[in-house]
Amino acid sequence: MALPPPDPQFVLRGTSAAVHTLHFSCGGPEPDIPLLFSGSENGFIHVWNLKTHRVDTALDGHGRKSVCYVETMGGKDRLLSQGRDQRICLWDLAEGRTSVTDSVFTEHVGFCRCSLLKVAQGRWLMAMAARSLEEVQILELPSKTSVCTLKPEVGAKLGMPMCLKLWQLNCGSQPMLLAGYEDGSVVLWNVSMGKALSQLICHQEPVMSLDFDSEKAKGISGSSEKVLSIWSLNEQQNLQVYKTHELINAGISDITIRPDKKILATAGWDHRIRIFGWKKLKPLAVLDYHTATIHCVSFSDHGNPRERLLAAGSKDQRISVWSIYAQT
Repeated sequence: MALPPPDPQFVLRGTSAAVHTLHFSCGGPEPDIPLLFSGSENGFIHVWNLKTHRVDTALDGHGRKSVCYVETMGGKDRLLSQGRDQRICLWDLAEGRTSVTDSVFTEHVGFCRCSLLKVAQGRWLMAMAARSLEEVQILELPSKTSVCTLKPEVGAKLGMPMCLKLWQLNCGSQPMLLAGYEDGSVVLWNVSMGKALSQLICHQEPVMSLDFDSEKAKGISGSSEKVLSIWSLNEQQNLQVYKTHELINAGISDITIRPDKKILATAGWDHRIRIFGWKKLKPLAVLDYHTATIHCVSFSDHGNPRERLLAAGSKDQRISVWSIYAQT
């Protein structure tokens, strides 16, 4: 008999708005305090202390427009955030500071979150949806130098980019981008060459979220439909459908594979978090706590596996935090 799903380990309240993005920073040595960053519809970024379960700092840099993406850049003192004010902000949080040190204007009005990839010490690539409808722009940070603009072939009719994932196989290899588009396809781009290597139609509807496991050369995507699509990348860099998984209820806002590549979590429009084994996509648990759409799911980066957490942010203005180490 299957174990009943657990209750959240704790719940964070106080954002006063729907939660759209989450990012953990827990990997630091003691006495570093593990943190969770959340971005809300009211434009605030909250920095949660995971020891006290309270907000340490509230950052206000997006003109009260929804924050759709937050990520730290090499430690918890440097933060990148993206808002619906068409700005991507770089923050300096060292020694209690709360200042925006630089920003990039995106000119894109859609919901597409940017993607970050560390390519060298102090150097990052950032992919973001560009002003022109179907294009993706790649910048180098912190210099903000344009690397390339990825343009689909004439007549491709992919629609807007909906989700982006920069990755590279190892430190010296070429950076790649996986982009999910409005027409339901996923495209693999070689960033250095600025060209598309492969395209695969994974969904009948826009691709809402994707994640990729570069070690297994396998990825997963979700849309507004009742299906998860699992696809792989062969030696010739061609994308192929690996398998599909039927869901009971339609609509996936976010998908994330745990860093150890053992399990993944999905954020459902049906208010539920679903946990799957990554190897065979075996359903492991349905976590049922929220009372509205779940917008985002994120795994923590604790060094000790037993301390690792899963957080989910919802339209119901709450963040549920789960310990699912024992269950999996």
